[in-house]
Amino acid sequence: MISASLVKELRERTGAGMMDCKKALEATEGNIDSAIDWLREKGISKAAKKADRIAAEGLTNIAVDGNQAVLVELNSETDFVASNAQFLELLNKVTKALLVSDVVSVEDALHIQVDGVSLQEILLNATATIGEKITLRRFARVAKTDADFFGHYVHKTDAKITVGGRTSALVVLHGGSQEVAKDMAMQVASMSPTYISRDHMPQDVVSKERDIQREIAMNDDALKSKPENVLNGIVEGRLSKSLQDMCLVDQLFFKDQDKKIAQVLKETNATVVSFVRYGVGEGIEKKEDNFVEEVMNQAFGK
Repeated sequence: MISASLVKELRERTGAGMMDCKKALEATEGNIDSAIDWLREKGISKAAKKADRIAAEGLTNIAVDGNQAVLVELNSETDFVASNAQFLELLNKVTKALLVSDVVSVEDALHIQVDGVSLQEILLNATATIGEKITLRRFARVAKTDADFFGHYVHKTDAKITVGGRTSALVVLHGGSQEVAKDMAMQVASMSPTYISRDHMPQDVVSKERDIQREIAMNDDALKSKPENVLNGIVEGRLSKSLQDMCLVDQLFFKDQDKKIAQVLKETNATVVSFVRYGVGEGIEKKEDNFVEEVMNQAFGK
């Protein structure tokens, strides 16, 4: 009988999954050192050595089923791995598992069982076999009503990629049509708005930008001597311009640069309820390798 504490110790020492650790201990009759060798022979414990690597490449993906949808970002270390068949199959499996689950956090998602194996173990095994750190970075589960439309768009930059893409956007549209919902998803994917409108923007964001624009105006000799009401008008005008690209409804429609999104929505009797946009690796600080330094270090043992 293999104790839970022994499995836990092996897991901490190797980074392998719970089931793999249990199998290793069972195969070696509870000898932890032999179990470590068993895991190494299987290539499983290699994943632990990759734990501190930066996984900033990968793909995003979307799946929709009725009134439920999920947007996922699965990361790898290189874009080369992100286009191989094993990674694409893994992305598809993870996306489908999240779509039918009710979890809302990555931590809980790692405990989802797929064919009797947790997602955490599946990702760990993929890390070992693919040879790069593979991580589920984030996901968003989105629901709509029967009166709404899902607009979803996955931007592909490589013909070899059959599942997912570098950028994905998921929009919930009330009213309008499926075509308008798709257009809104493409707008979000390409133009990267942060908010639907100024009404959805936190007041502290607006206040901070207003302070910045006022400071700029007060440092302009041609403006600072103007009457307060005139100066306020200039500041508000500059504020609106600086914030408009952050708001979906204020952006120019990618299909018709003479219209703003607000006008398109009005003409089609539609309202954007929510949107989510993922771009691979955004916000992750990537490691910049210095090839010359690396060669020198290896040559001279630095």
